[in-house]
Amino acid sequence: MSKTSEIYRIALSKLNGIGPIRAAQVLSKLENINFLFESTLQEIKTQTGLSESFLRALKREEAINLAETQLNFNHKNGISTHFFLDSTYPRRLRQCSDAPIVIYTKGKMDLNHTQIVSIVGTRNHTEYGKELLKSLLSSFKEKNILVVSGLAYGVDIHAHQLCLQNNIQTIGVLGHGLDRIYPSQHKQIAKDMQENGGLLTEFMISTNPDRENFPMRNRIVAGLADATIVIESKERGGSMITAELANDYSRDVFAFPGDIGRQTSEGCNLLIKKQKAHLISSPNDFLTFMNWDSKRVSVQKELELNLEPDEATILNLFENDEILHSDIIGMKAEMSASKINVLLFQMEMKNMVEQLPGKRYRILKK
Repeated sequence: MSKTSEIYRIALSKLNGIGPIRAAQVLSKLENINFLFESTLQEIKTQTGLSESFLRALKREEAINLAETQLNFNHKNGISTHFFLDSTYPRRLRQCSDAPIVIYTKGKMDLNHTQIVSIVGTRNHTEYGKELLKSLLSSFKEKNILVVSGLAYGVDIHAHQLCLQNNIQTIGVLGHGLDRIYPSQHKQIAKDMQENGGLLTEFMISTNPDRENFPMRNRIVAGLADATIVIESKERGGSMITAELANDYSRDVFAFPGDIGRQTSEGCNLLIKKQKAHLISSPNDFLTFMNWDSKRVSVQKELELNLEPDEATILNLFENDEILHSDIIGMKAEMSASKINVLLFQMEMKNMVEQLPGKRYRILKK
């Protein structure tokens, strides 16, 4: 890819009034992204149907200047750019309607890992929370699970530290650019994480860790993962926002209950009470629910079933994914939603697959 195309991809994310949904719609009407930045407003209007006043407000030159600065920084500092239409872009995040157009990463990570869980919680976690985290992360060892959190004080940084100790790949999602680490006390841990995981952000360099950035950060924490676990949380806070977002994205949410009088357990207890989180009292509860407690059954080698051709097509899609949403199954199998729904129902009746909350499916073990 030419440097110009890379710049245009980054610049697209900085155009006024262009989000991921509209970006996809606009690009589908153009021969390539270069056209959007190199053609006249009238030419773009003809191709896209967008008004000239809207196009003028995009501020293309300003976006290009920002993109050039970012790309130069990326090249000098080993930072990778992931465009929302790239194969390297996190497929789970792409399913979210408000996913960022571009994300930046630094480290050695698999954004499309087969098993990803986000771990969140209060910045003022107690000894109870620490013990829960220690037990949980210890159970993840050698389970091939990637852990996502926010590099913040409390539960987040403790989760990252335990991942390092247990050789678990872990990603820290930032609320600022990759030209800094906030809080600064976590610089060494952030550096260590880059050998088995790393850092991820949607924010350009020179972006300060302002308060309004962190709810945006939280949607990525929720969207990157198959499930979110809340360790400890007050009734209000960032971890509750992340849990709500995970529910909105049809992801599984889990919470450890706590004492009724303990402020740091109020959020978890509330999520469970409102049936917005599954109650878990041990790591095994989570691993069993997600079917991550044993090695995956090989579809082709171990499922000895008399399959119809369409059923075999669907089952083979699970080779690289432990759990799949029905929409993703339909897209990969190139079948209509109505046909997929019928086939999945039939397969569920034959005990081939199991339906999970949020129209998600997994293969049943023999």
